[in-house]
Amino acid sequence: MNITVINGPNINFLGMREKNIYGVKTYEELCKFIREEASKLGVDVSIYQENSEGGIISIIQKAYGITDGIVINPGAYTHYSYAIYDAIKSVEINTIEVHLSNIYKREEFRHKSVIAPACIGQISGFGFYGYKYAMEALIDCN
Repeated sequence: MNITVINGPNINFLGMREKNIYGVKTYEELCKFIREEASKLGVDVSIYQENSEGGIISIIQKAYGITDGIVINPGAYTHYSYAIYDAIKSVEINTIEVHLSNIYKREEFRHKSVIAPACIGQISGFGFYGYKYAMEALIDCN
């Protein structure tokens, strides 16, 4: 099984930004965690980070016919990117939205995801483990 992990804007600044929300672990540590968990699960994983909406859409489109599932942390695009929503719907690949923090315990504008309805599920608030849970769920759904 192949899983594509897409991290959106500012995820590459983990360990530097808002440590009270995201902690002190770095993006490199997140990628290492994802690779280790994927290996334990017996899946191949490709990890991407993109700050631009168009770049995220291009990654989703390139996954068509290649990957069995997508784990996406769209960052702030969660709340307003209908273009990412459309891209996920167009490729018809099981996709799970992941957030490191619990978006429902944060500012009210973060409570609404326009991406979630295009996904088979959403995981929020479990830090790095959300990616592991998402990969496990994708295995179970395929």
